[in-house]
Amino acid sequence: MIRVLVADDHPIVRSGIVGLLSAEPDLEVVAEASDGTEAVALALELEPDVVLMDLRMPGIEGDEATARILAERPGIRIVVLTTYETDDSILTAIEAGASGYLLKAAPQDEIVAGVRSVARGEVALAPSIAAKLVSRMRAPARPSLSPREREVLALVARGLSNPEIAKALYLGEATVKTHLLHVFEKLEVSDRTRAVTRAMELGLL
Repeated sequence: MIRVLVADDHPIVRSGIVGLLSAEPDLEVVAEASDGTEAVALALELEPDVVLMDLRMPGIEGDEATARILAERPGIRIVVLTTYETDDSILTAIEAGASGYLLKAAPQDEIVAGVRSVARGEVALAPSIAAKLVSRMRAPARPSLSPREREVLALVARGLSNPEIAKALYLGEATVKTHLLHVFEKLEVSDRTRAVTRAMELGLL
């Protein structure tokens, strides 16, 4: 018997998922959670085999809840079940440790099969998600800017000087200069204007 915890903040959706899983002879829904905080608490207490995790929930979101659960109970398998299939959402969930990423619009048998797959230690990905990941792996590597570097560069794009950026972000001017130097290095540019245009070309701004 595969013990499952269902976490979703929409009562009707959650009820439908519970009904779907409960109809299967080898699946047992041991608890339901309406937000990320509750999902973490119940997972740590009940130690289900699989957590079916919504991605967008009040308080702690699904990716953060996934990371917290796995930090304490690495043996629990987590499947993200969501309506979102953007690249960032997929990567965030997988980086958090999710073993599966399925879409709520998927056929019911695909969701059930996904739960069984991850319980066996396999990975379960919706076909469209798998295609996105393959495409991303084949694409040329894109530089990654930290949130603060993006903030600084966005203000540069608005025409602010270093002192103005420092004031807006409550930073020292030296810190702003350091962030810009890191940006220049990552984007392989040598001036502010080219940094902004290059970031726009790469979709970083």
